Amino acid sequence: MLDHQSMATLLEAFLAESDEGLATAEEALLVLERTPDDAEALDSVFRAVHTLKGNCGIFEFEAMTHVAHAMEDLLDRIRAGRTVVSNGVITLLLEAVDMLRGLLNESERTRTLNERERQLIDHLRLADASSSPNTTSQTLTQRISRTLRIDLAKLDRLLDLSGEIGIARGRLGQLLDDPTVSGRTALEALRDADPLHLEMQELVMKLRMVPVGPTFRQFQRIVRDTARSLGKEAELRIEGEDVEVDMTVVEHLRDPLMHMIRNSVGHGIELPAVRRKAKKSAAGLLVLRSFREAGSIVIELTDDGGGIDRDRVLRRARERGLIAENESISDAQIAEVIFHPGFSTADSVTALSGRGVGLDVARRNIDAIHGSVSVESEPRRGTTFRVRLPLTLAIVDGLGVGAGSEAFIIPMEAVVEAFRLPPSEDNQRATGVLQHRGESIPFIRLRKRLALDGNAPERENVVVVRYARGLAGLVVDELHGECHTLVKPMPKSLRGIPGLSGSAILPDGRIAFIVDVPGLLQVEIDRRRSSFRPQTRSSQEWSCFAN
Repeated sequence: MLDHQSMATLLEAFLAESDEGLATAEEALLVLERTPDDAEALDSVFRAVHTLKGNCGIFEFEAMTHVAHAMEDLLDRIRAGRTVVSNGVITLLLEAVDMLRGLLNESERTRTLNERERQLIDHLRLADASSSPNTTSQTLTQRISRTLRIDLAKLDRLLDLSGEIGIARGRLGQLLDDPTVSGRTALEALRDADPLHLEMQELVMKLRMVPVGPTFRQFQRIVRDTARSLGKEAELRIEGEDVEVDMTVVEHLRDPLMHMIRNSVGHGIELPAVRRKAKKSAAGLLVLRSFREAGSIVIELTDDGGGIDRDRVLRRARERGLIAENESISDAQIAEVIFHPGFSTADSVTALSGRGVGLDVARRNIDAIHGSVSVESEPRRGTTFRVRLPLTLAIVDGLGVGAGSEAFIIPMEAVVEAFRLPPSEDNQRATGVLQHRGESIPFIRLRKRLALDGNAPERENVVVVRYARGLAGLVVDELHGECHTLVKPMPKSLRGIPGLSGSAILPDGRIAFIVDVPGLLQVEIDRRRSSFRPQTRSSQEWSCFAN
């Protein structure tokens, strides 16, 4: 008989495996709904449910066992051709998946069946092509797993490193205890150990990195259920699912992305009849993609719906007093209004919209992990939400620079080259345009833009960086060279400074700030957009940034 510790370990493994199995079953059911003849998808659901049922029996979880058994029977009838796959049957099975997720909660596992579960089991047993209880998934998951699957080879290397570091530490201790050993010899021993510490630090951080794909695939269910509840058709396509981010970032992304997806389906995707009239396919398409850009993680959600209704947003904003009656505002300002707390264009409150808390919550949660969110929309073509996340809790390779009395790190992914600033541009203006290699490169003087203390050096340096719109320059006082460091969140007192995404502790104990290159340049673009005046040098500089 297993002792308490062994049972606890076995239960933890069961919960992790069950979470993964239910996620697999849910994804396969959504595939099966689109392609009812997909035998592989059907087998995938059956295997996941069969495994879960067997594991539940080991722990004598009665309610879970009965629900899983009823699901297995229905899936078996589908495999035998006695029951036809329909929207109603898929909805029933998805409802059973939700119920099993709820039963994984600690307070629910050991109880017997309740009335709701008995009714669902009856529906599963009687299911045919006409079964169609109308349910909508309201949450992604009932329980967030804090477990990770780790490559055994990485754990072996971690163990080796800990042993090698122990040996290096022992050798250094012996050298320091020996009065005949010179300080240079001890210093060399310390430097020999530095690569080991660096490798261990990088390996530990990599162990926390997870691909975004599993999280993104969970939203396929949200898109499906939200569209069905509104009488619409929509599907989600995922791109860049192999991009890895820190596991804590993934956890904080779930709610913001869910709100944005529901907004896209609810307010962006049109009804099938409207889409056909506009010569679009009846089913709307949402694309959720992720990619790395200049040291940041960028996540975009694009829909092919009707876009933001500018007149409707403007009318509601004026009704609420957010915009003056005769005030003229830009499309960028219109897009910003939809993130205002409590703002909604819905005519009535429903389970999905009308309370004005969706996009407001999304922005607040993204701000909490030091990210940013923006939106672009084109009438009748669709809308794109763009989330940019800093590399918090990650290792960054960067170029160390100095400006004023502060130290900064520019992510190496963004760096093109660095050189002395030509004397012709040594005018201490906050911005300017540099002619280099036959190109006009707009630049920002970091000292001026961040209002840093200290005197300017006799000759400054410029770091040419790459971003979405092309090349730009960051003028700094000093170039410190390449560095490899752990990124930490910004100190609370400094959070919210545009263009800075994190901090790092340098070997000498000083704090360096990580430059968010795209964010810093976007702030300058927005600044010039708002202060644009024709026929001025300022407008020439703006054209370099904007084009």
